[in-house]
Formats: sequence, C-alpha cells, structure tokens
Amino acid sequence: MATTNPPSTKTIKLCSTESKRLNQRFDTIDDTNDGLQFSSETLNQYFLSGQMPSLIYPEEKIEYDILQDPYPIEEKELDEETFLSQKLSQLSTIHKEPMDTSTMLEKKRRYSTTTSPCVTSKKMKKSDHDTDDNNDDDQDDDMNDNDTKQDQIPNYLSMQHKPFVSMAQDIIKNVHSITIQDIQQLAFYIHQIEALRIKKQITTLYLQSVTGTLTQPECDLIEVDRQVWPMQVKSLVLDKYPVSTAATIAAPATTTTMGTNQPDRQSFCEKLLNDRIQERTEEIQSIEEKMITKKNTLTELTLHMNEVIKMFVQEYGIKPLQFKYEFKKTLTTYDFQLEILERKYRRELSNEYQLEIATRLSNMKRDFEKSKRVLLELKQGVFFNKSFIFADSIQTLPSTSNDTTLKHETRPRQLFNQYEIQLRCKKLDSLAIRLPLAEQTYYRFQEKFDHELSAMWKSHRNLVQNQGMTTSLINLLEQRLNTITDRWRDIYNYRVDYFLQNAYDELDPMHNNETLEYVKIMAPSASILINATHTFNDQQLQLLSRGPSYVPPCLMYTSLSNESMDDIVKKQYAPLKHQINNLLLKYKINLNLQMEIQKKVYDLFKNLFTKSIPSNLYQRAMYEKNLIQSIQTSLKKNNLILRRTADNMNIFYLGNLQDFESKADKYLTTSEDYDILFNMNDVNNEKPFNVAFKEMIESMNSLLEKLKTHKAISSDLYERFIADPNKVKLPYLYFLPNLSNEKGMSLVPMVTSEYSATWKIAKYLNQLLRPFADGVLRSTTFVNETDFIRQLNRYGTTERRLRPTTLFCSIKITNFYTLDEHRNMIDTIGYFLQDHLVTNKLGLLTVQTIRNLLHLFLYNNIFSYKEDIFKFTKGAPNTVALTETLSNIYLFVWQKKLLKEVNQSIELFGRYKDQLFFTWNKSTALELETFIEDIREKHRNVRFQKLIGTSVSFLNAYVENRQGQLYTRTHYDPNMPRYTLPYVTGHTKSSYSDWLFFALIRAVCYCTLVDDFQQERVYLELTYLINGYSVLFVETHVKRFFNHFNSQTMRYAYNQIIYNNFREQWFKFIEQREELSQQLQKFDDTGCLFQFHYIYDFGPKCRFNREFQLLWHQYFQQHPNLSEEKCKIILKAKNFHSLNTLLGMEKSPFTLQQ
Repeated sequence: MATTNPPSTKTIKLCSTESKRLNQRFDTIDDTNDGLQFSSETLNQYFLSGQMPSLIYPEEKIEYDILQDPYPIEEKELDEETFLSQKLSQLSTIHKEPMDTSTMLEKKRRYSTTTSPCVTSKKMKKSDHDTDDNNDDDQDDDMNDNDTKQDQIPNYLSMQHKPFVSMAQDIIKNVHSITIQDIQQLAFYIHQIEALRIKKQITTLYLQSVTGTLTQPECDLIEVDRQVWPMQVKSLVLDKYPVSTAATIAAPATTTTMGTNQPDRQSFCEKLLNDRIQERTEEIQSIEEKMITKKNTLTELTLHMNEVIKMFVQEYGIKPLQFKYEFKKTLTTYDFQLEILERKYRRELSNEYQLEIATRLSNMKRDFEKSKRVLLELKQGVFFNKSFIFADSIQTLPSTSNDTTLKHETRPRQLFNQYEIQLRCKKLDSLAIRLPLAEQTYYRFQEKFDHELSAMWKSHRNLVQNQGMTTSLINLLEQRLNTITDRWRDIYNYRVDYFLQNAYDELDPMHNNETLEYVKIMAPSASILINATHTFNDQQLQLLSRGPSYVPPCLMYTSLSNESMDDIVKKQYAPLKHQINNLLLKYKINLNLQMEIQKKVYDLFKNLFTKSIPSNLYQRAMYEKNLIQSIQTSLKKNNLILRRTADNMNIFYLGNLQDFESKADKYLTTSEDYDILFNMNDVNNEKPFNVAFKEMIESMNSLLEKLKTHKAISSDLYERFIADPNKVKLPYLYFLPNLSNEKGMSLVPMVTSEYSATWKIAKYLNQLLRPFADGVLRSTTFVNETDFIRQLNRYGTTERRLRPTTLFCSIKITNFYTLDEHRNMIDTIGYFLQDHLVTNKLGLLTVQTIRNLLHLFLYNNIFSYKEDIFKFTKGAPNTVALTETLSNIYLFVWQKKLLKEVNQSIELFGRYKDQLFFTWNKSTALELETFIEDIREKHRNVRFQKLIGTSVSFLNAYVENRQGQLYTRTHYDPNMPRYTLPYVTGHTKSSYSDWLFFALIRAVCYCTLVDDFQQERVYLELTYLINGYSVLFVETHVKRFFNHFNSQTMRYAYNQIIYNNFREQWFKFIEQREELSQQLQKFDDTGCLFQFHYIYDFGPKCRFNREFQLLWHQYFQQHPNLSEEKCKIILKAKNFHSLNTLLGMEKSPFTLQQ
C-alpha cells in the first residue's frame, strides 16, 4: 500500500518546481498490481452471489482524529498556471488496445506525468478516419526545403505561455543582466538544435529504407529487391529530379518502390538524402555556435539556470518531436515490411486468383483495423474529455448568465453553470449517436473480413480449380495481415498518446490544415451543481466534478506520512482483526487456534499490502491531498457549503452557506416532525445539557432494568441494550439538497445514528421485526427495480392482462420516515403483530414488550443542530434500518384502503419502500383520482405525490400502455444532469463494478425494444468513461455481461426477435439471483452472515480476498457453525475516505463534555 521510505518533504518540494505538465483528469486507477481485478473469477462474483437490501440514505462515517494535519495548506491566489506549477505530477492510467481483453490484461499499464495545460478546445490535423492511411501524421517538414517553421519561435516559448513566463521569471528573479528575452533566445536555440537532430534522424531512417538496410533480411529462399522509397522521399525527388524523369517517377502513384533498372534515379535519391543529412549537421553546428556566443554575453548565467531551461524545452518541446519521430520510424518500418512481403508474394504467385484474394483480404483487413481504431479513439476521447466531433454538430445554447427570464419571480432560480451542464449533455448525446454507428461499421468490416477469409480457406480445402494456395503464399499472406494489424494498433496508440493523453498538439501552433476539432466535452464545472459565486480554479473544479464518491489515491498513506509502513498496515488491518476476534470469541474457538488464525491472516495481509507505491502515484496522491486542503480552505474562507445531493447521485452541490442555513432554519421552524428539547445558550437552563443527557440515559436504563425484573427481557438482552453514557455519541442533523423539484431546491434532513443512546435497541428490534414483516408484506412488495419490471412484464406480456384501457398509477410517499406520531406508530405496529402472529410472542418477546422497546426507541431519539437539541415528534432517523421497517409496516396497513378497490387477481399492485405502483381497470382516470384524493383527505398524515395515466414513471422506469401493448424503457429525471453515476460508499471501484452489471441487467429488463436497450447500453458506457473509468474497465465489464449467456453478437445486434430471447434469459436470471439473495438474507436473519472489512489504499485486494476465503475454509470446513454450509463470510475492502467525507460532511458542533 505504501513504500517504507516515503519521499521527504524536501524531495517533494524539489519535484514540485520541475517544469512538468500536470494530469488533471483524476481518473480512477486500474490496479496494475492486482492481476485478478478483471479475471472471470472476480467478475463472476456478482452473478453467483445474492445482494443484501440497502437503506435509501446510508450513513457514512468519517474518522476525524486520524486526519488532523499539523501543516494545513494556506489558500493562495488562485492563478491557474501558478497553482499548477506548484503541484506535483500525477499518475496517468491509460491502456492501449482494449478491444481484446486478454491482450489488455497482459500489457502493463503506462504511467505519465503530462497533460494539457489549458481547457480550451483544440484542433487536430485532418483525421485519418476520413483519408488514406498514409496521412496519419503531419506533413513531413523534415523533408521540406522551404521550412519556415524553423525560424519561428514555437508557441510554448512565447510570452503568452504562462509556464514559460513563470519558469523564466524564476530564473532571473535574482539577476540583473539577464532578461526574459535572453531566456527565450537560449531556449529557442536549444529547441532548434534538438529539432534538427530529430530531423536528421528521420532523414537517416529514410535513407536506410531507400538503400534497403532498414531491417535485416530474413533467411529465406525468396530474394527480392529491398530498396523501398517512402512516400516522403518520393515527394522530395519529384521536386528535385529533372521534369522529364519526375513524370516517370510520379506515374506509379500507388506504390513506394522504385525499379532497380533505373540506377541513376537511385543514385540521385541517395545523394539527395546524404546531402540533406550533411545540411542538417551544418545547421546544428551553426546554431550551437550562436548559442555559445549568446551564453558568453550572459555573465550571470549559471549551469543550474542552463539545466532548468534545457529541462523545460525537453518537457514542452522536444518530447512531442521525439514522439513524432518514433511514430514515423514505426510507420516507415511497417511500410517497408509490407512492401517486401508484397514483392515476395508476387514472386511466388501462379495465377490471378492468388493476387486478387490477397488484395481483397489486405484491403478488408485495413478497413477492419481502421474502423476498430475509430471506435476505440471515440471511447478514449470520452475518457480524456475530448472528442473529434464536428464543431457545428453542437448547436449553440443560450448562456444562462444572460438569460433575462431568470429574473422572473415565478421561475425557480437556475444554477450558475446551467449552460455548461446543458452543453455537456448535448455533446455526450451527440457522441451517443455516433458511437453505435462506429460500432456497426467496425462489426460490419469484421464480418466481411471473416467471411472472405473463411471462403478462401474453404476453396483451398475443397481443391477448387485455380483457387489453391501454397504453404509459402499462406505464410506470406498471414505475415502481411498481421503486419497490417500491428501497424494500425501503433497508429491508434500514437494518436491516443499524442493527441489525447499528452495533448502535444496544443503546444504546436503550426497546424493550419485541420478539418476536425478535438472539442472539450465538458468544462471543469459541468458536473457540479453550482448555486453560488466562488473562486475555485479549474483544477479544483475538475477534482470536485468527480463527485462525492471519488476516492483520492493512497490517502491514508499521505495522511499518515509520519508513521512507519508497519503502523499504517496495522491500522488498515485493525477492523478485520477486531471482527475476526469477536467471531472467534463468540464461538469459543480454542485460544491457541485463535492466535494461529490471526497470525496467518495478518501475515498474509502484511505480505500482500506492504508494497512500494510507484513514485508517480505518490506524487499524484500528494497533489490531490494538497488540492483537497486548498478546497477546504476556500470553502471556509468564502462562506460556501458543499453537499452531495439527496437523490443519491454522485454529484456535488455548491451553495452559499448562509443561504443554505437560512433554508435549513426555516425548515426546522415550520416542520411538525421535531421539537426543541434544549437550547445550549439558554441561561435559564436548570442544568447543563451533559447532565440532562446522562439523566435521560439513566432513565432508559432504569426502564430496561424494570423489563428485566419482570422477566420481559432476559439478562443477556438487558446487558445488550443498556447504554453507557461515556460511550454514547450524540446524533447530529445535517441537510442534503434536493434539486429534482421543478419549483426549486428543497432540503432533506439527515440524522446520524450510529452509537446513539437508542442504537442497540433499534438494531435488535429490526433484526426481530424485519424478517417477520417481510414475510407478511411479500405479496404486495417489489424487492427491487428488476423485480418490479419482472412482475410487470409477466402481467402485461406473459399473462396478457394489460388492456387498451388499463391505467397506471404511481405514488411517491414524501414523508416516509415521519409518517405519524409515536403513539400512533406504536399502536399500528402492535395491532399488526397481533393480527399476524399465531401466539402473542415474536421470538423471545411478547407484543407488549416490543411496544415498550419501541417506546424507548421512538421517544428517546434526540439530535443536535447548531446550539439546539431536538427530539422527534414523528418517525425516527432515516439512517436507521428500524425506521424503514416501521414505515413499511405502517404503509402496509395504510395501503389496505387502496387494496379494497384493487382486485389483485386482475391488477398488479406493489410497493418498494416509499414508492407504490398499481394498474387500474375499474373506472376512468378521473374516478381513480377522486378515489385517491378521498384517501388523502381521510388520512392526511400520509403525504404523497401521484401520477395517473397510460404512461407513468416508477423506480427509474418509464411505463406506457400502447393500446394494450406494454412498452418500457429506462427513465431519467429531467431536472437532474444525465451521464452521472450513483453515489456509493465502501470500496468505490468495487461498488461501481457491481453497479455497472446491475445497470446493464436493468437496461435489458426495462427496455422492451432493442433500440432502446442499445441506446441505454451506450449511455452507460459513456457515463463511466466521462466519469474517469478506463476503456479497459468498461470493455471488460460489458463483454462479461454479454458473455454470461454466450451472446457476444447481441452487443451489436438490432434484431428484435434475438433480443426478446436474450431478454427472457435475463428475466430468468433475476429470479435465480433473487433466490440467492433470499438465502443470504436467511443467513443474516439467523445470525450466520458475517461481514468483514479492512481499509484499502493500494495493493492486490482481489488476491487477498481469495486467499483469505481459502484460509478460512481450510480451518473451518468441518466446524458445526462456521463451515461454508452453515454460514456465509463476506469480505470487502473499504476506502479510507471519499471526497464526501473530506469535503461534504461536518463534525458534530459540540461534544457531550460541553
């Protein structure tokens, strides 16, 4: 997870002053040291296991004490380039050629410390997507006599390039005789010398091709002329050779070879190239002399200054040129090899068919590989937040900053960055159209090539006359086809590295023949809901755009940099050690065996996770840590608040703290769900709050003791329930913004609950009540989204109960957690138990005892907000699982009023937590609305919103009755930004791995039409890519999804019949997975589900998880309680902290000791 010898602070500072171009993508790193992360074994875990239900609002914890930093970062003037120059370079996580998963897994990920220094859209040379494959590079200025670029100062050395100006000013700040123009001239000399050396190397390369010495000849029996003229050389000779002969040279325009029967032209060409090499040598010497003369005039110039200038030129100027040279060398070598192979093939062929089949296969292979590159480059572009779409394909949107309608009082105030959000979605929508077209082109060319190759082999094996192939021809053809594949792979890698990953073209202002633009898909702020003025720079906004679930790399290590590696590993292992210890003690495992197991597990953990962090990953981690600290400072300084949104999407809301708190204060003032219990500033308080709080706990414990005395609860339960005043934590209230309402932003209250005074009682009661309630409620409950659509599909398609006049109704309960006063809630639960229990007991408790414990829970839930202590008058904290169970029981009783009029033998009726859906055939929509409004009037404590019609949305599904035919597809809230991932906790990457599988399964179940499914599949791929997940990650998961039923062709098929069969397979799968989930739930209900976790920063977690399970099985395979048949062990990694815990959450305003 970290290196035992972290770089010193001094080393970090030295690194930060280097002229590095920084990576600001904050992409999610693929764990290169964990070979199992994309293995079938790891990916199959989702399909072979069930899923435990989750809360709507999970509680996320933060360890404040461990993050105390004695050296906070002060906020500096937020000049973008100055800020960048002070930061460390970070890791790049790009992988090449991801269409073949097996190849991807074998290739080692490359790291880079470069990125684009600006965020404006940029142009690129005419794309090879639209031209012949010989034009993959810029025009070869190295072979051009009239090279005007050589005397022009490149863009990165201009006074408009801030990094250059910053570097030059740093050099001359303590000298008086050197100007910034002198630094510019020296840097330009260095650039010219290195550029000429590269041009000389390229000319030498061309000379080797012309003389046939570029590669060593193979030891075979086919001898051919090895002199090959590259196209660049041919163009040069056309300019220099006499006109009459030049016409002869130009005639065979499709070849790069020159006949050996023309020795005069060959000699002329070789002399021309040798002269060009000599000219480059003389030019280099001339500029070196000028540079020496210039240095002699600068008496204050030091060796260190000169080295800094050289490093800057190397990073910004020479690296791009060297990149181009390596690419030209690669292409020239491939073209040379292809020409030699063609000459050998022509030498061996015996009939016209053999030439025609080779030509067809070569052309088809070229089209196939080219289309593959276009598709991959589209996807990589999204990952890099760029796309080579035509600029006019994006219609201009009016800027909201000039929208006069925003001032209209009847309209809700729009976000400050509404325009950027809309433009982001529009660009991604355009890509969502282009991507399937590129896929179809790729798969069509693949099919044509495969068909032609198969036909050749069929003719060869069937001995068709004049269509046979010799072994020699087959070998040569295979070599040629493989070389074409390698050539296009390297073209793709070059374009991704040069234009996307490193953005080197932004440093070259000489591109004047571009027809396509690389357009930034989104501005840094386009994935944040901004409702306040701020001073954040682009880097800070780019980090925040990754959302509250984003996990900065190696954060635990950078936060604990003063501790040894062993101590850090112990902290990461501590949760797992505690959980294992508790379990072994519970089942009274022999002490010696306990110690042996703990030692083996810890040794395994230590051996795997005590690993060195790559230096560039460490630099990225430090960079992001400093960036987070600067954001924290800016939030406090500028009176801003950052919160995740209440819809549980991975997006931040940035607002004014005072406005946010005013809205929160108004909410509490007008709410009927809470009462003020205690004011910390009230001088008339009879006693301090900590005294009053301890008295409340003592009162609770006294009531529990009475229950024990009357034998209503056992001594064990009594010890389990009593609260220790010294260990209890006071819950506190915070709010999440809800922007899904068209009328404007509202707030959703969140009350922390873990380790509160009522936490133990709530946990036990939920374990007791929920399994029983689930059994009673099952007939009217949707387990999840896919269960709903499965039942709806059976209702409308399988059983054909959907009529042309059938109406749909969806109801959203808006006060799910605060449905009624405590007394009424307790009565409702009591009556529910009496009605459905055979005896008067549930488990070990009577109904009356359950009522008493519910009374303790409901009436003693208090929380703090600012200087006030509140109590609930209705409901309970929404982060407590028991609250959800109580609400489900209460609504089950309430919905009986609806079921009196809904015939379940005719209609479909079900509820998922706070959302209810049913079909209606009894009367018109108006009569149904009257019926529901009558229920609202008679039971006003249940507040809800409703939708009635032939089309409604429910659980992210759009449901429509098309004249008796069921039509469904995925639905997205039009008031919230699209292409956004959900908010997750735990181990973010693992959670998003599971969610992608879930979303793909949901897509195929929700979408009745194949076109809708393919559109949703592309939407999901783009969503992951634009949110920083690599093409490798996306491709691996999507392929695994289609391979689950061996339906690889379904990914690009648009046949409705094939899709219907594919969809039915997934409906059967979700039934099977539901059975697995029920089995998992039974383990949990019987106390045989054990969930372990450890803190994860870096290392082979998949390998550790696998080795742990094997070790556990080895020790307990025969144990009566802990064997694989008797219990279920779930081991998960958890990230140390997310951006939400670091930036979007706050600590309790005061402690109980106040």
